Formats: sequence, C-alpha cells, structure tokens
Amino acid sequence: MGHDPHHPHDHDHGHDHAPVDWKLHGVKVIPGDQLDTNTAQTPGMNRAAAINLARVGAQKIWAGTVHIHPNAKTGAHHHGALESVIYVIKGRARMRWGEQLEFTAEAGPGDFIFVPPYVPHQEINASTDDTLECVLVRSDNEAVVVNLNIEPIEKPETVLWVDPIHKG
Repeated sequence: MGHDPHHPHDHDHGHDHAPVDWKLHGVKVIPGDQLDTNTAQTPGMNRAAAINLARVGAQKIWAGTVHIHPNAKTGAHHHGALESVIYVIKGRARMRWGEQLEFTAEAGPGDFIFVPPYVPHQEINASTDDTLECVLVRSDNEAVVVNLNIEPIEKPETVLWVDPIHKG
C-alpha cells in the first residue's frame, strides 16, 4: 500500500479549527431500557428508536427494536433505495418477496435478514402464539416506504407489522 498523492489523508481533524470535544461528540451508549417509544405506534406491535438523528445525531443510519405481535403481517411494500437489516432476537420471522411475493424464507433467533433496495416484500410473524422480537437497522434515517398494489400470497391480518419508519 504505497502513498497515493491523489488521495489526501486528512486524518488530523481539527488542526486548523478548534479541537473536537470527543466527550460530547464521541461514542454513545444507549441502554436497552432507555429506547425512545415516543414515536407513532401501531396496534399489534411496539417499536422503539435507539439510533436516529434526534437521539444521537445519526446522519446515515437508523436502528431500533421491533416487537411484532403473533400472526401480524404487512402488506406488500419496498423501501426505495434503502437497505435494511433485520436481526431476529426471539421468535420466527417469515419473509416473502418478489414481483408476486412468490419467494419465501424464514429466520429464527440469531439469524440476520438483508432486504436490498426496491425489493417488493412482506414481513410476517410466522408464529400464531409468540411475539417476534427483532433489531432493525436502516441505511438512512429517511422514512421511505412505497406501498405496492400487488396481492400478497399471505393476506395481511387486521393487525399489521408497521416497522418504525412505516407511517401507518
């Protein structure tokens, strides 16, 4: 790895300006019992933000928890250019995706689910008895949801899983 004169290495932040107050602008720990539930809630699920612009000044990422009640399902949608990662803590998640939601996969505790940009999909709590508990991470703090007019293979129940950036 030789030095590339076309790639400036400006790693000494703040030599021309006041030094950064790393105590104020450094690492932040958000205790699990202090997540922000002061966000729109939807019957059938409970959601809470941990990492976002308002709480920690995040510019490029959103993270929080999602608890989806038994048998809850979304309608078909995608999240525009955003990438999503879902980590299953407890319960069983079923994902359907594709132009007609023709593909399916399930994930359990310890599994990660990656949803690429623009993929039509539906999230389902595969259990009729147990709550599905997940951590959700998004590649931007924008609320991008595009609802699609396609008929889900599994019809949404009266209780929908609307994750933290869905607006109803």
